[in-house]
Amino acid sequence: MKIGAVMFFTTESMHPAALGRALEERGFESLWVPEHTHIPSSRRSAYPASGGLVQAYFELMDPFLALNTAATATSRLKVGTGIALVIQRDPIVTAKVVSTLDQLSQGRFLFGVGNGWNQDEIENHGTAFATRHKLARERIEAMKAIWTEEEPAYHGELVRFDKMKQWPKPFQKPHPPIIVGGAFPHAARRAIRYGDGWIPRDDWLERDGLGVIDQFHQMARDAGRAPASLPISLFRVPDDIERLRLYQRLGIDRVVFSLPAAKEDKILPILDRWAGLQRQLEG
Repeated sequence: MKIGAVMFFTTESMHPAALGRALEERGFESLWVPEHTHIPSSRRSAYPASGGLVQAYFELMDPFLALNTAATATSRLKVGTGIALVIQRDPIVTAKVVSTLDQLSQGRFLFGVGNGWNQDEIENHGTAFATRHKLARERIEAMKAIWTEEEPAYHGELVRFDKMKQWPKPFQKPHPPIIVGGAFPHAARRAIRYGDGWIPRDDWLERDGLGVIDQFHQMARDAGRAPASLPISLFRVPDDIERLRLYQRLGIDRVVFSLPAAKEDKILPILDRWAGLQRQLEG
């Protein structure tokens, strides 16, 4: 079972290059960065987690720039968006960003995607909240065409472009893994339809029960997909060795722990504690 970390990088947090090196030195697999372009002062959508929005949501750096910085400072560490809001991103521009980062990192990019919860933020980008899931699917389908075809075109209901040329193509073939974030069952269905993996959260599994893992695998089989082609990356996992061993037995492919937007003096002890847990799991 692979272990990664997720951080909201801000001007007050540990630098992406320094964190990337620290993670790689301790044998962790991946670094993930979430995305919020901004947080509107208005609020029509409730934050879907406990504790409310922390200041880092308002101060979050661009994930692709932060990840490229970390990738440049490392040689093995995988870097991923956890998650990128494709419903707020032009697909042609995003396709180029993804393929460029994948080339520069020599195939170490993981494309975590999601459809968002903040209606005000989403609509500020000109996206209709009610049809965001269809828009996300079409944008991802369009990006796959751009990454894999010499002269791609896409004609959907919400995304349309005629034949075009765009390089570079991604380093990974046919493209970086598209790992779909969100709760069961809706995001799980989206992962099966157009993804290469699923990102649920630990607190959602506690709420819904571990049985959703078997249900997800059965949904994949019913759709003609092998469960092994859709690995699960579980986010916000606590530093509980027994829970981690349980996830290892259940066949969870990757767990990702959360880091505060803080400096080295607070981050490095957390990394050392998780490095100890990783050794126990491997032992």
